[in-house]
Amino acid sequence: MGWAVFMQKSPSSRTLLISVGFFLIVVCPMNSVKEQLPCLSSTYTPATPTKCIHTQVDIDRFTKTKAFSRLLTFVILLNASVTQKPNSYPCHVSQQTQRVLDMLDTLDSWLAEFPPLGNPQRFGNKAFRQWLNKVESNADTIMQTTLPSSMHAAIPELSVYLTGSFGNGTRIDYGSGHELNFLAWLGGVAMLGGFTEQDYEAIVLKIFVKYLELARKIQRTYTLEPAGSHGVWGLDDHQFLPYIWGSAQMIGHPRLKPKSILNKDTIEAMANENMYFRCIQYIHQVKRGPFHEHSPMLFDISAVLTWNKVNTGMVKMYIAEVLKKVPVVQHFLFGHLFPFEPLDNQ
Repeated sequence: MGWAVFMQKSPSSRTLLISVGFFLIVVCPMNSVKEQLPCLSSTYTPATPTKCIHTQVDIDRFTKTKAFSRLLTFVILLNASVTQKPNSYPCHVSQQTQRVLDMLDTLDSWLAEFPPLGNPQRFGNKAFRQWLNKVESNADTIMQTTLPSSMHAAIPELSVYLTGSFGNGTRIDYGSGHELNFLAWLGGVAMLGGFTEQDYEAIVLKIFVKYLELARKIQRTYTLEPAGSHGVWGLDDHQFLPYIWGSAQMIGHPRLKPKSILNKDTIEAMANENMYFRCIQYIHQVKRGPFHEHSPMLFDISAVLTWNKVNTGMVKMYIAEVLKKVPVVQHFLFGHLFPFEPLDNQ
């Protein structure tokens, strides 16, 4: 897959074209993407999330489940909400959004309590386990402060996704599967009524941007190993979603094209306003050597003519390289919020 998804031909009759603004995004399988997330605030039943994906056969089932539909729908809805909008866009910041931002600040402040240990390993400073243990031990308490009382019954289930958002304590690594957990936590809060569609812009431009900076700080502080990295042939060692939403932000830009990521002055000028450019800036901060050598896929994608096409390709690549990859989603857990159950209309 990888770069090949950008070169795919016209969709077959089994794909679904979802209109987002003035452009089309190709998604599959049919019926996976809905117009909105379901509202679960009045029907939620506490559930213990369980592992359901072990082999490729399970992936084939997963693509036809409510969980897959809800995750992909949320990605697409958030993508549409930030099209042509920079990070500084004056979006609505609700009380719930602000409480989540405050929660991330609290998690960030705890890093100072666990400085890196003086071990000689290249990857995986064991002090990360101490920080993560504090997050896991205090997850219920901090969510009781962050979320309204009407959602407290769902805290045990939501806790699985929140504590899985920053890396694995055993392997001391971080990758797109952990990023997926944070997406699921946000989506769970949204389905339980914590967020409305009016909050979608801020979920990306405020909450997710802050989450990314915290994730990067954790990566640098504890030298977390890339989880499931394809090496130089992967899109990014750690992240994926900011490339989707960051390319959506750039659609229709009057001057900057995908090839603009090759200009370091442009990168520095745009990093604070755009997630895609911030990812490129971060790569330059942590890697050495020519960009086309350590990041050949991003280099190749810069040759795509429009941000619209980059965005379309990134969505298809996310499905292929994250949601349909056993090594990534085998660690994802399924409960009431994201059930491993067939879609009702299939």
